[in-house]
Amino acid sequence: MKFRIQTLCFCWAVMGFAAIPAARAQDADLLARIKTGKTMTIATEARFAPFEFVRDGKIVGYDVDLLNYVMEKHLPDVRIKQLDIPFQGLLPGLDAKKFDFAATAIAVNKPRMARFAFTVPVAESTVALLKRRDDPSLAALEDLSGKTIGSQTGSGQLRILQNFNQRLIASGKPGLKAVKQYISFEEAYADLANRRLDGVAQSLSNLGPVMSSRPGMFAVIEPMLGPTGYYGWMGRKDADSASLVKLFNDGLAEANRDGTMARLQRKWFGFEMAVPADAMPIPDL
Repeated sequence: MKFRIQTLCFCWAVMGFAAIPAARAQDADLLARIKTGKTMTIATEARFAPFEFVRDGKIVGYDVDLLNYVMEKHLPDVRIKQLDIPFQGLLPGLDAKKFDFAATAIAVNKPRMARFAFTVPVAESTVALLKRRDDPSLAALEDLSGKTIGSQTGSGQLRILQNFNQRLIASGKPGLKAVKQYISFEEAYADLANRRLDGVAQSLSNLGPVMSSRPGMFAVIEPMLGPTGYYGWMGRKDADSASLVKLFNDGLAEANRDGTMARLQRKWFGFEMAVPADAMPIPDL
C-alpha cells in the first residue's frame, strides 16, 4: 500500500511538471507562438496591383517587398504561409482567426479602425474617379449625376463613392444613376473600357499603373472624390495580437524613416507618397 501511494504521488509530480510547458504555451501570445512554431499565416488580396498581384504564378508587389523587408529585419527564422483570398473575406477571416495578420493594402476608415488594429500607413489611399479619356460628358465631379460608377464590394473606395453621392443629392443634384459593385477592380476597369460603366472610384495610387498599361484609354478627374486617406496593414485588436501588430508597426515605421518605403514606392508606383511614420491618422469617414 505504501508503494502504491508513492507511485501515485510520483505520477502526479511528473504530470505536474509536464503541465508547465503546456500552460506556458497557452499563456504565450500570438507572436511568441509564431516564433516557437517558426510559421506565420499572412492574408493578402493578390488582385490589387501594384500593391499585390500574381506574376508568373508568384505573388509580387509593393506590399510583398515591404513584408520581406520587415520579416528579414525582425522575424528572419519564421516561414510565411501566404493566403490569396478575395478582399471580401479579409476582415471576416481575420475576425475568425483563419490567419494571423493581413499584410495587404486596406483602406482605413472609422468602422475598421474601431474594430481592428492598424499599422502606420504604407501608402496614400485618397480616392479618385477614373473615366474614359474620350468621354467629354465627364469633365468635373459635378458631372457624375446620372452616371453609372463602379467600385469594389466592401471597399473603402465604395464607401467614399457612396458618401460623395449623398453629398451630390444633398446639394440639390440628381445623384448617380447607379453604383455597380465588383469582386475585383480589374472587372470594373474592363467594364469601363467596354463602355458598360461611366467611371470607377479607386485610390489614386492604384491608377497610375492602370493608365500606363492602357495608354490613351483612361484619365482621372480632379479634384479627388474624398478626403486624404491611407492604406495600412491590419491585425486583430486584442491582447493576444498586440505584440505582433507592434512588430509590424515598428518595422513599417523603420522602412518609412530609412528611405526603404520611398524607394519601393518609386519602384512600384513611379512616384513617392509622404505618409506618417508615427501613427495612423484618424480617418474622416
